[in-house]
Amino acid sequence: MKLLQMADAVRFPRMTTAELRETFLLQDLFKPGEIGFTYVDLDRTVIGSAVPTVGPLTLPTNPALRSEYFLERRELGILNVGGKGTVTVDGKTFECDKLDCAYAGRGSREVVFTSEAEANPAAFYLLSYPAHTQYPTAMVKFADLQPLQLGAVETCNKRSIYKAIYADGLKSCQLVMGFTLLESGSNWNTMPPHTHFRRSEIYLYFDLHPAHRVIHLMGPPQETRHLLVADRQVIVSPGWSIHAGVGTNRYAFCWGMGGENQAYDDMDGAPITELR
Repeated sequence: MKLLQMADAVRFPRMTTAELRETFLLQDLFKPGEIGFTYVDLDRTVIGSAVPTVGPLTLPTNPALRSEYFLERRELGILNVGGKGTVTVDGKTFECDKLDCAYAGRGSREVVFTSEAEANPAAFYLLSYPAHTQYPTAMVKFADLQPLQLGAVETCNKRSIYKAIYADGLKSCQLVMGFTLLESGSNWNTMPPHTHFRRSEIYLYFDLHPAHRVIHLMGPPQETRHLLVADRQVIVSPGWSIHAGVGTNRYAFCWGMGGENQAYDDMDGAPITELR
């Protein structure tokens, strides 16, 4: 398990491109046949992936967690961004197609991932936060999610937001998780931007052509920087930072949050005219 320490808003303006990428960008997820994790000191977030190929992969614990098993004091959101697979939690199996989302509650002892076909393996994105109470393990199918339509063609940000783990969906202690799909011809996400100091946010960009990139904007509204992000890479966004981006081609992204509340609309707006 890689350990990652966040920079604060004071150090941020002086960081080089290399330092920004090392601190806020995770580039080594989704390795075939492996489970990998990064522990971020920001809200004690754990970000990971599982790509089962020739056989099942079992969620391990790690000495950094100081726990008997991974979910002893944690909860876990799981989004499949690859081929068909299964997630089995304490003997209960969920069939996961692409964009199906599962939740494993605190106290779940064994989590196992499999792929239906080695040639087209499942790619499970994993996001975990500490949990102080237990909620049932469950799954929601992509076909059963009701999208929220935002944006417009005129502003190049027409998009559908799918909320999976939240107050009115899969129940959790503090994890909020979903994903956004952009319409053809729309490339901007999260515009106009915002911050929410009460919650950190994690962005996984996926379904991006290997030859293209997302230009992710971050930082305090009056001190922004950008990072170029490839397919299946993750941005860690502190509460003081905006989190918006534009792609050179069509893409999707998974957003996940943990912090003080689960209110999706808890945002502090950052008007475009005030960005610097």
